[in-house]
Amino acid sequence: MDKILEELNPAQRQAVETLSGPLLILAGAGSGKTKTLTHRIANLIAHGTNPHNILAVTFTNKAAGEMRERLWQLLHNQTTPPPRSFMPYMGTFHSIAVKILRIEHGTLNLDRNFVIYDTDDQISLIRRIMKNLHMSDNKQLKPKSIQSIISSEKNQGHSADDYATTALYPNQKQIAQIFARYESEKAKASALDFDDLLIKELELLKNHPDIRTKWQQKFHHILIDEYQDTNLVQYHIVKLLVNEDRNICVVGDDWQSIYSWRGADFTNILNFEKDFPGAKVIKLEQNYRSTKSILAASQKVIRENKTRTDKTLFTDAEEGEPVDIENLSDETAEATFVAMKILNLQKDYPDFSDFAVLYRTNAQSYAFEKAFLNMHIPYKIIGGVRFYDRKEIKDAMAVLRLLINQRDKVSLTRVCSNILSGIGEVSIRKLLGAIDSIDEAQPLFNPDLPSVINSTKAKTALLRLINFLKTTDLEDNPGKIVERVITYFDFHTLVDDGTPTTDDRMKNLEVLVGNASEYDTLPDFLADATLMSSADEATNKNSVTLMTMHAAKGLEFPVVFIVGMEEGLFPGSRAYDNEAELEEERRLAYVAMTRAMKRLFLTYALSRYSYGTRSYSMPSRFLTELGYNPYGSSTYHDQDGDGFTDNSIEGLSSDFTDDDFGESDFDPFPEDLPIYT
Repeated sequence: MDKILEELNPAQRQAVETLSGPLLILAGAGSGKTKTLTHRIANLIAHGTNPHNILAVTFTNKAAGEMRERLWQLLHNQTTPPPRSFMPYMGTFHSIAVKILRIEHGTLNLDRNFVIYDTDDQISLIRRIMKNLHMSDNKQLKPKSIQSIISSEKNQGHSADDYATTALYPNQKQIAQIFARYESEKAKASALDFDDLLIKELELLKNHPDIRTKWQQKFHHILIDEYQDTNLVQYHIVKLLVNEDRNICVVGDDWQSIYSWRGADFTNILNFEKDFPGAKVIKLEQNYRSTKSILAASQKVIRENKTRTDKTLFTDAEEGEPVDIENLSDETAEATFVAMKILNLQKDYPDFSDFAVLYRTNAQSYAFEKAFLNMHIPYKIIGGVRFYDRKEIKDAMAVLRLLINQRDKVSLTRVCSNILSGIGEVSIRKLLGAIDSIDEAQPLFNPDLPSVINSTKAKTALLRLINFLKTTDLEDNPGKIVERVITYFDFHTLVDDGTPTTDDRMKNLEVLVGNASEYDTLPDFLADATLMSSADEATNKNSVTLMTMHAAKGLEFPVVFIVGMEEGLFPGSRAYDNEAELEEERRLAYVAMTRAMKRLFLTYALSRYSYGTRSYSMPSRFLTELGYNPYGSSTYHDQDGDGFTDNSIEGLSSDFTDDDFGESDFDPFPEDLPIYT
């Protein structure tokens, strides 16, 4: 018992010793919530609760595995892995649903050994259904987009029939047909997709009182981690599983809710006390991760949100270095600053793994990849792929390579497969064979070439490619040529799969235009791009981490750079007229800032290349909420040490001057610069 309670602060200990009734643990960033949750489960077991009667829900299988191991070590003082039978109902919502459905399969007329379809399986099935329904030619209907729509509907508890009743437009009516056939085909195959697992569990608990009572009696205690990230279906499942003793404990932080686009509803945690009257609320406010300066700045930002719980985080850590805010002329200067700063800080932080660069969109990674390669700084990208390895970039580059070398079979195959519509594998094989038979002295792409394939649609597509290759002026600036590729082949439609990542892919293409514009000739650009795409990515652990802010949740680094803090980028322009989206963006800023342990740098570029033109930006409102003055300081200070109420503007803390980035005629504040209010 002493081991379970030792090394806990007063709030953590109170949470661990509260063993009955509804309990809400509001756990601030870096406050030791996993430790608290683990020790509370250990205390329940120490007080006689059988591990088989505890439902403990985490949001990743990895987190569940790590918690199970920590719990086993805490209870048994053993470093050996726990047996598989230990804590059988600790896992994700989906893994718990699988166990319950396997047991109760007969009630729902399910095959006990039902198959589970992953996302690729779903898309493959949808693609086959579209072909059978003769919908494959509709470019506006994409299998991945339809899969996303079906998933979103299910997460809101809607069936195929529900969707059909609200379908008004032709495309929606076709999606309703696909949705219905999709459900039918899965049933025939005794298969469930990920969303079905939760839908079926909810159906089981809602429509079968005897089964519901059985599982309510089974789970004497229910603990839910990251409760702010639960969606509507998960919320209803939890409420149906709670028995009359109401022994439910939820842990979370509404300040860190950043997944509304996945269906998460942070109001679930805000409404916990209404759902369970008399619930005890314990706040974990002591931060063990960040310095006082970093904690003060992050709280200064989040307190601008109107819809939130009230917490005041504190730390016994040192004051630390002030948070640095740096303005740079453009994205290249921003990346150069970060790279130089990392090298400059090596004397204090010798491991490259101590550094992380966080950005709002994956499209921002290119400038940093290039700067790090130039300065021989090892890096790795988490939750994404290197810029020139992204599909839409490789597709566009394949067209560019064909412009230079029309006998490039690899590029031609990619263009035919991914860009041109209607050219199948048989046609591609015939086309490649015909190319081999054409003398190298003869023009390769000519109007006669399409005659080797039979499909009229394939011939039309190939003639369109030939026209592009013949009419494109190779003497144009490479950026202009890339723009023509994007427009001519309608990449806006090609990359649009109806998911939030569509915008990211279009931004990647915009960055490609900007990259190419810096070169005088297309061959020069392609040569450098090839060198970057084939550069060895760091495989050792001693690498700087590049990642989106969303991907950084749950992680921590001694030194963090949050880049691209400009209006229109972060927060994004869609948040301007939408208070809910703006508050989510602000929560994302808070999450990103609280990843930093010792040093935090916030940077913004005064201009950024965007789809063929250079646009000018104002500093993010999140910077001005820190009291930042673009005409004055680049350092945020908490003068009176109260953690969140005061800041003053003082001199530059940067080791760099304009001379480090070369002379420029760039005007940081042109007269036509838009003013945001």
